[in-house]
Amino acid sequence: MMKTILAENVLIKGNWEKDQVLTIKEGAITHIEALSDSQKQREEISERVSNRLIPGYVDTQVNGGGGVMFNHAPTFKSIEIMAKAHCKFGTTTLFPTLITDDIATIESAANAVSEAIESGHPSVEGIHFEGPHLSVEKKGVHLSKYIRPLTDRELATYTRKDIGKVMITVAPENTTCDIIQDLVNQGVIVALGHSNAPFDVVEKAIESGATGFTHLYNAMSPFTSREPGMVGAALLSNNTCGIIVDHQHLHPKAVELAFKTKGPSQLMLVTDAMAHVGADEDVIDFFDTHITRVGNKLTTPDGTLAGSCLDMHGAVINCVNDIGISLEEASYMASATPSMFMGINETLGSIAVGQRANFVELSEHNALANVWQNGEVCV
Repeated sequence: MMKTILAENVLIKGNWEKDQVLTIKEGAITHIEALSDSQKQREEISERVSNRLIPGYVDTQVNGGGGVMFNHAPTFKSIEIMAKAHCKFGTTTLFPTLITDDIATIESAANAVSEAIESGHPSVEGIHFEGPHLSVEKKGVHLSKYIRPLTDRELATYTRKDIGKVMITVAPENTTCDIIQDLVNQGVIVALGHSNAPFDVVEKAIESGATGFTHLYNAMSPFTSREPGMVGAALLSNNTCGIIVDHQHLHPKAVELAFKTKGPSQLMLVTDAMAHVGADEDVIDFFDTHITRVGNKLTTPDGTLAGSCLDMHGAVINCVNDIGISLEEASYMASATPSMFMGINETLGSIAVGQRANFVELSEHNALANVWQNGEVCV
């Protein structure tokens, strides 16, 4: 079925274009052209959008949503619930994220993502394994009893060809350069994080093929005058850095510094979202404890910051309103940058011919009006 949308303002290649006619067939954009005086063109228009359209958001770090934690229920049903919860906030593509856990849970999560991809779920392009090959010193809320070196059984899961794009977060002091190189050679996207590694160890991991950093500044060795640490290596590298702009994980000036250093093409917005996003519950179970939401902050009973209740549209708005980043640049950080990092930019991350028709519709003052996925309004 073909659909033709007239958009009064649409963000294309970083510029606002007025009165553009978008033709959509089978969920993808087949034509974009300026509105003309052609009677035929006007008759073919099926919908009109007076608000602004920007690309749908792509989130590479989603631990849960809709009351569900992926670790607790690593099933296709959980993915459906999570995807529906996040789509309401503009996330049209996500990577279900499994934090440090046992091997059986890792394999179940991979099976769930495989099922989602086989069924053609519109939101799922792969999976992010955040651990378990991390540093105990920088584990955050990850359970130390599950932190361990990478084994052949885990490697077999990470390199499966039926689970889409695979991202794995490792600590380079506990994962050898040979392993990183092997993962990369087999198509796995390696990010560095939850690490207390010194600068030179991080540099060697980058040389071995690691291309990303997981939640910049958080759970990584800090920048100091005599030891730049992982933070220094991340800021100096050409790698893509995920960043959580929820005003809980980072001071706004830390975000500003990262943006001025990395720019929108090397800084991608992530939510690190827990089950609370899209859910009414404030207290949700987490392994053998629980996570409580107070305002916009999630903590375990001992006060440890435990992921976020941030959604992607909230991250974009925080960038624009509080960091001084333009809407155009924040949109790029939420869509194009993660798509390029994950290698899915051929079909996702921008509004262009050949791309999936995934849009976020913004009304006055950047409020979220509608979300379009594969050419259909999903909220």
